[in-house]
Amino acid sequence: MGRGKNRNRLLLILLIVSLILSLIFAASTGAVKIGAAEIIATITKGHDTVNASILLDIRFPRVLLAAVLGAGLAAVGGVMQAIFKNPLVDSYTLGMSSGAALGAVISIITGLNVSVLGMETTGIFAFIGAVLTLFFVYSLAYTRNRMSINSLLLAGVAVSYFLASVISFLMMLNRNKIEHIVFWTMGSLSMATWDEVFISAVLIVPSLIVLLYYTRELNILVMGEDAAHHLGINTSALKNILLITCAVIVGSVVSTGGTIAFLGLVAPHIIRLIIGSDNKRVIPYSALLGSILLILSDTAGRVLIQPSEIPVGVMTSIMGGPFFIFLLRKQRN
Repeated sequence: MGRGKNRNRLLLILLIVSLILSLIFAASTGAVKIGAAEIIATITKGHDTVNASILLDIRFPRVLLAAVLGAGLAAVGGVMQAIFKNPLVDSYTLGMSSGAALGAVISIITGLNVSVLGMETTGIFAFIGAVLTLFFVYSLAYTRNRMSINSLLLAGVAVSYFLASVISFLMMLNRNKIEHIVFWTMGSLSMATWDEVFISAVLIVPSLIVLLYYTRELNILVMGEDAAHHLGINTSALKNILLITCAVIVGSVVSTGGTIAFLGLVAPHIIRLIIGSDNKRVIPYSALLGSILLILSDTAGRVLIQPSEIPVGVMTSIMGGPFFIFLLRKQRN
């Protein structure tokens, strides 16, 4: 028991230190190399130099946005895997990401370009798309005043495929805007601003707190709905709260960073392989690891083919695809 606590504590310290080092490494890396000492000096004193402008106006917003979005996606993946009792589930399963992508595509096609509270119309449409898709999938899954997990899963997959085909059809009809659409659906943090960091943090951080608050109930739900019901937990209300909170996070992520695949699948699995399946630790540790992975993925995408860059969604797919195959083989064996 003591050994397990020490291992958990050690992993937490390792994740926090790795996150800090990842932030510094990402901020220092790029076309212009900036040393760690200058980064710290800029944070503490605020120098009026070209490098300080690069850090404050370009790299810091991008790195912090990656940290916030990565934490949100990883936590959502961990929660959804626990709810569905399926290790291959993440935010894409319920069609939320596809709904958000469709919302963004509609905004791009219509040419709306209005800023509301610092967020562009495309981001707002993506957020609305994610939330509306969740409610639509919910309505399909409800039968006889109760919701079946299997029905929800099947409805989510069906809606996700349908929305993906609608996006492809719209791309075919709007070839002049296909480059913008494809870039959005690949995911990118290249246009990160302080406004986007602030808005994402305001939506995602409180949502993460909600998910962390219900980790005890989530552990009981994993044991089975009948057991949870006998212990006084309203399972329907619990699933509603958790899934709506997940939709808010996914909508926030897609509205600022586009479609970023596999992160919600990979991070919780790595944590479970190390410390087991206690969601009181899996969810917060996954959030930390998700931040680290997205920061490093985005940094790699920036520097591998300079002066061009690889969209972060492509980088996470390159990372997550082989891991997904590994999980499938492990389940089969």
